Amino acid sequence: MLSKRIIACLDVRNGQVVKGVNFEGLRSAGDPAALARRYNVFIPLSVGGGIRTEADAAAAVDAGADKVSVNTAALADPALITRIADRYGSQAVIVAIDAKRETADGRFAVYARSGQRAAGRDAVEWAREAESRGAGEILLTSIDRDGTKAGFDCELTAEVSSAVSIPVIASGGAGGLEDFVDVFTAGRADAALAASIFHYAETSVRALKEHLRGRGISVRFLRE
Repeated sequence: MLSKRIIACLDVRNGQVVKGVNFEGLRSAGDPAALARRYNVFIPLSVGGGIRTEADAAAAVDAGADKVSVNTAALADPALITRIADRYGSQAVIVAIDAKRETADGRFAVYARSGQRAAGRDAVEWAREAESRGAGEILLTSIDRDGTKAGFDCELTAEVSSAVSIPVIASGGAGGLEDFVDVFTAGRADAALAASIFHYAETSVRALKEHLRGRGISVRFLRE
């Protein structure tokens, strides 16, 4: 079984790491550099937010990013995914999908502009298209679970993971160690992202990885 990845997320606004609930009510969670040092500054760095053109992606890579994440701009111009992948390789392109459960039919709708605007796309279909256009990974965030600590949306994650062959990073809802066990098993995620539980020192990345290993889930450890 391939090792699972744990990803610490730093959402930055006006120079401060922020965290909210359902993409709203943002509050400060600390200094970006200080938090990055806590997690280990030698791990790969993915940068998203404001990547609207190939030039924006190039600027991020030139500044030290290992990967770039595109969301709203990719929805408006899906060919952007291909242009960046052609330049840097698919492994450097993450397509971020912010999804919300649509109660009318039980499907998952894609939202753009930080969850503020419906994109008129189905999350599973958009993930498939993103892969076909050259994306190397999908960063899948449940808007419904974001910041709630109610657990990942394993149904959403499993649907997308089953539909594509590239890695899927689950995001939104991490509240405890068992939530990660659930998303790696029932949710079929390749990686899981969290913010609050790490930023506010509710647990550590190492403690989480040790817990996962104890549950029979292979995870990456540095310096092994």
